[in-house]
Amino acid sequence: MGAVTDDEVIRKRLLIDGDGAGDDRRINLLVKSFIKWCNAGSQEEGYSQYQRMLSTLSQCEFSMGKTLLVYDMNLREMENYEKIYKDIENSIAGAHEKIAECKKQILQAKRIRKNRQEYDALAKVIQHHPDRHETLKELDALGKELQHLSHIKENVEDKLELRRKQFHVLLSTIHELQQTLENDEKLSEVEEAQEASMETEMKP
Repeated sequence: MGAVTDDEVIRKRLLIDGDGAGDDRRINLLVKSFIKWCNAGSQEEGYSQYQRMLSTLSQCEFSMGKTLLVYDMNLREMENYEKIYKDIENSIAGAHEKIAECKKQILQAKRIRKNRQEYDALAKVIQHHPDRHETLKELDALGKELQHLSHIKENVEDKLELRRKQFHVLLSTIHELQQTLENDEKLSEVEEAQEASMETEMKP
């Protein structure tokens, strides 16, 4: 049979030890106490070993309860991260919809500008016929409409600029959140490696 490597020994110890809190040592101590209790020569010695077994069992139950609490907390954190991720996806989808709507408004503004140029050209033609009063009235109405459309165009451009700034802030927030999640994962890996190394050094 081949020699057992250090990695295999560490892996087996971690599997036996649970969360690395010394559960294997407690179990070994419990087995030894049970054997001593079975071989006790007197009632007093048997009672002493019995109390030790109860104390060791209590420690094991406490360690198991702590491990379950940490597990539940990690599950809640994962659920919270998933919720944040879904919220970000929804925000991105909403931003894409707003950008698409702004593009439509820009196209409408371009059409308005084109119409305004056509109206200006028409106005110059009409000015050559000052005796047509009805035509001048219509031109005045068209001028008011053009002014109104110009205000609409300015509002559309302002909204588009605002949406661009909001989308930039959203992308920056997503990048920061992704960086935070990556840092948390790296920190957790480092802490787990340190705890495993310390536990290995402490064990005989």
